[in-house]
Amino acid sequence: MSETIKPLEGEWALILGSSSGFGESVALELASLGLNIFGVHLDRKTTLPNVDRIVKDIQALGRTAVFFNANAADSEKRGEILSAIRAKSEEAGSPLVIRVLLHSLAFGTLKPFIAQSQAEAVSKSQVDMTLDVMANSLVYWTQALVEQQLMGRGGRIFSMTSAGGARVWRTYGAVSAAKSALESHTRQLALELAPLGITANAIMAGVTDTPALRKIPGSAEMIDLAKRKNPSGRLTLPKDVADAIGLLSQPKSQWITGNVICVDGGEFIVD
Repeated sequence: MSETIKPLEGEWALILGSSSGFGESVALELASLGLNIFGVHLDRKTTLPNVDRIVKDIQALGRTAVFFNANAADSEKRGEILSAIRAKSEEAGSPLVIRVLLHSLAFGTLKPFIAQSQAEAVSKSQVDMTLDVMANSLVYWTQALVEQQLMGRGGRIFSMTSAGGARVWRTYGAVSAAKSALESHTRQLALELAPLGITANAIMAGVTDTPALRKIPGSAEMIDLAKRKNPSGRLTLPKDVADAIGLLSQPKSQWITGNVICVDGGEFIVD
C-alpha cells in the first residue's frame, strides 16, 4: 500500500501560546499532519521542562520544532522572532511558508469593573494590556507575516475565542472585551485577506480544563456548569480543538472564512 500523502508536508505553523492547553495540542496535531512548528511561549524556569517535552514530542513525529520564549505581544520581540524565521528560510535555501498561524494567547487581567476600592477594580492600563495581548496582537502578527511574504495563498489564520465574548462572568470583563475584539479583528482580516487566498476564522472552544481556565476566579463552578449543560456529557478537550483546526488547515477548507466556529459538543446552544 502506498504511503499516505500529507498535503501540508514540509510547511510550517506558527503557534502563539504554544506551551500548554490549546497551543500545545494544536502544535502536536499539525506536526502529525506534516507541518514543522514555530512556537512562541512565555514561561518561567519552573515550566520550561514542559516546553522541552513538547519540542521532543514534535521531533518524535519527524518534524522540526523551533520555540521562542518571549512575549508575543512585544513589538521588538516579534521583530526578533520574524528575523529568526527568515534566517531559517535562508538556511533552508528555499522560501519558507507559514501555512498556519494560531493565536492562542491567554494573558489578561481578571479584576472586576466595579469593586469596593479602586485597587480591587480593573485599571485602564490593565484593560489596555488585556486587549493588546489577547486581541490586537493578532492583527500585528498577521500584518508582519503578509508584509514579509511569509504567508501567502492557502494560508490559514485561527484565533481562539470563547463564549465569554458574548456572555458574562464576574472578573471576566476585560477578557470578554478582548474576545469580542478578537472576533471582530478576525472577521476584518477575513475580508481583507480573501483576495490573497488567506482565510481567517475564530475558534470558540467549549469550557476546557486548561491552565488558563484555572486562573479564572470561580473556574471550578464554571467547569461544573459546563459538565451539566453540555449535551455531549463532558467538557471540551484541547484535542477536540486541535482536531478541528487540523481539518480546517487542509486545502479543501479554502471557502470557510470569517466565521466564529464552535468546537464545544453543542455546549453554546444550550441556555
